[in-house]
Amino acid sequence: MMNPFGAIGDMRKLQQQAQKMQQELQKEYVQVEKNGVRVNMRGDQVVFEVEVDGVIENRIAEAVNEAVKKTQELAAKKLMEVSQL
Repeated sequence: MMNPFGAIGDMRKLQQQAQKMQQELQKEYVQVEKNGVRVNMRGDQVVFEVEVDGVIENRIAEAVNEAVKKTQELAAKKLMEVSQL
């Protein structure tokens, strides 16, 4: 018989590992340049700067960040639905 408290401990450990990984990803940076566009993004998928033909366009960064946030919320919702099956 499985110990339900052990599963809670395992879940807590996984959550702590995920939080640590998220913190580490926030320290990593990626820069991509293509067709006159440069995007600077953190490892946790947060865009902090977009430059188009030498002009910084943070409105684009804000829009992309909002889109990423919405897709993450959608994924979390779907995951909750699947886990309830």
